[in-house]
Amino acid sequence: MWWAVLALGLGLIAAPAVFQMFDRAPKGADMIDGFAPYMTTAQIEKFQAHLAEIDAAMAELDPLAVDTTTAPGEPATEFASVEALQDQWPGIDADMSDMLATMAEDIDNYEAVAALPPFDLFPWFFVVPGVLVVGIAATVLIRDRRGRRTPVARWLVGAVGIGLVLAPVAFQMFERAPKGGVMIDDFRPLMTRPRVQDIQGYFVTMGAGEGQLRNGLVPLALEQGVGEDELTAVTRFSDDWQMIVTDFAPMIGTMSDNVTNFEAVDALPDFPLFPWFFVIPGVLLVGLALVAGTGLTPDEDDDRPSSTRSST
Repeated sequence: MWWAVLALGLGLIAAPAVFQMFDRAPKGADMIDGFAPYMTTAQIEKFQAHLAEIDAAMAELDPLAVDTTTAPGEPATEFASVEALQDQWPGIDADMSDMLATMAEDIDNYEAVAALPPFDLFPWFFVVPGVLVVGIAATVLIRDRRGRRTPVARWLVGAVGIGLVLAPVAFQMFERAPKGGVMIDDFRPLMTRPRVQDIQGYFVTMGAGEGQLRNGLVPLALEQGVGEDELTAVTRFSDDWQMIVTDFAPMIGTMSDNVTNFEAVDALPDFPLFPWFFVIPGVLLVGLALVAGTGLTPDEDDDRPSSTRSST
């Protein structure tokens, strides 16, 4: 029975190594910390407002009639970047709106994961009790070979087992861990290198288009008699562009920096399973402690002085 306890303890110690937790869990902690400023309703609504502002500018620009040709025989004025932005905007808007909608839907899930103990501590939640159990079991086995009993050992093993069973309850893992699983599933299409590079490319397209709008097309439109009231949304877009870039850039940078971290977290066992990684070995340890108790009870006389046993 004590060999089974020893095996369980070794299993607890080995689990973080098997699942590469010492490498992956700290990366998960970095990812959770990195996304903290952006996983709020206020911040996501701010991003969505920026997209709505650009969308209004594109809608205003579509029917605008501007003659971009010069005098006969001279080359036409080129606004290729504006045209590229107009052509690509529906896809850009749809993709980024989908990303922000996913983030908004996962705010509660993110908060549940962030409320768990720090990820970089998770490996030690297995190693520490595993070391305790191995130490207790090894002590019992050594003393048993010498003909000595250790009745208190079963109580210690039972206490470690109860601690493992109670840990998921104390940290609300049965509620929070499944929410973490949902968030990981939702973020999987977002947190890939190609997807992040696409989003970075969107800002190159938008930036080039905005530059041509501000420096070329809008002045030309005004020269040709287009009223300023017809360019309200376009002008607002140009006026706010630097603020829009300043708001979005850190988040896009965070996504890029955390692609590898997300892959590490995604490679861990499914989040809903984590509570059971504590409960199952905990229940087994408590059960073995009870078995040890029934086995030790008849031998407790052995711990009394010989004179007492003989008088009995």
